[in-house]
Amino acid sequence: MKKKEKKELGLHEAYFHDPIQADKAIFGREVDPVTRRGFLKKSSLLAMAALVGSNIPFASSMPGGLIPVALADTTTPFKIDGKDGLIYLNDRPVNAETPPHLLDDMFTPAKHFFIRNNGVPPEMQTINPDTWTLEIGGESCLNPQSFTLPELKKKFKHYTYALQLECGGNGRSEFNPPAKGNQWTTGAVGCGRWTGVRLRDVLQACGIKEDAVYIGYYGKDTHLSGDPTKVVISRGVPMSKALEDETLIAWEYEGEEIPHYNGYPLRLVAGGWPASVSGKWLSKIVIRNKEHDGEKMTGQSYRVPCEPVAPGTNVPNEDMCIMESMPVKSLITYPKTGISHDLKDVFAFRGKAWAGDLEVIKMDVSIDFGATWHEAKVKKPLNRLAWQEWEATIKFPKKGYYEVWARATDSNGVAQPTILPGWNPRGYLNNACHRIAVQVV
Repeated sequence: MKKKEKKELGLHEAYFHDPIQADKAIFGREVDPVTRRGFLKKSSLLAMAALVGSNIPFASSMPGGLIPVALADTTTPFKIDGKDGLIYLNDRPVNAETPPHLLDDMFTPAKHFFIRNNGVPPEMQTINPDTWTLEIGGESCLNPQSFTLPELKKKFKHYTYALQLECGGNGRSEFNPPAKGNQWTTGAVGCGRWTGVRLRDVLQACGIKEDAVYIGYYGKDTHLSGDPTKVVISRGVPMSKALEDETLIAWEYEGEEIPHYNGYPLRLVAGGWPASVSGKWLSKIVIRNKEHDGEKMTGQSYRVPCEPVAPGTNVPNEDMCIMESMPVKSLITYPKTGISHDLKDVFAFRGKAWAGDLEVIKMDVSIDFGATWHEAKVKKPLNRLAWQEWEATIKFPKKGYYEVWARATDSNGVAQPTILPGWNPRGYLNNACHRIAVQVV
């Protein structure tokens, strides 16, 4: 790729329009996809500075192996009815994430809520909310019953909570060695106000035996193979989580029906835990006298090593533990990465933060690759398990390429890692600091 062509394409397009040719032009050789995603050697800093178009003031603080975020971002659009601006990952099953700048609203609009499917949703024309039925049963249920959706609405008190959901694999694309699965970056997360009935109220109406320890769910989505006998996904949570005030059987999101690809007409919502426990197209809940053993509850699905392991380790199933509360995390949602900023102006930015079952009590930001940190203002959540808004301002010392980093700390005093947390075989629970590129002119 010639210098003139590279300039005409622009930084973003030059790198992603033809990445192999761009690598040859920039580094004199091909760079494998993992390296291109974020693991370049320190010796490449001069080449990277040339590509971003200016010097990098705090290059001496940049961790070895890190690539500027300006070179590691992409904005391929994804289109589906009722959704807007999502980034396509795959279409069978449909999975799409939300660019960080589209998560700037206090509550995520339905059109911007990410999609994480494991199978094929029921066809919209086959769904009749007036006859949709939820069955409650299981070996630890005293009085198994079935409720139509209208009966649920009539028999039980309604509640609305802002609840944050995040895919357990959000951030998987950054792990090295790479982990199989959807290569999420940062956008498999969202928070909005869900309306429904408490799962606790429905379970108690059906009777909970003293030996109950877990619940499991089943949905109406079908297996990609088309085999109606195969269960797509059937996960669950311990009774302590099932009986929390905020765990809902929901039919409404942000004042409207739940979007089709997010579980219409009925879904389970258990905020703060991997979104896979919040079953979509909900048709059955079982009260179990043992840890639920449904599809994607056993083996290595949604599990991480019980003890830290070296990258690339083959971990036996018996040494894997089920993921529960998600780790502390944050995003910069404004401004969008890659902007230019005038040196004389104060730089104002903001974002969202969350911490699973806990609360975020502190936010810090950095412009020198984590060498120094400055405290930001973080707001209280609307209710437990909702994400929190934060904001900050900063002055850049001179012109050049900067990265703005954000780091949240939870109510147990645990802060986000600056780069990557411990490696695991499935690429779960990446809560590394989010960063955006800013060109100061």
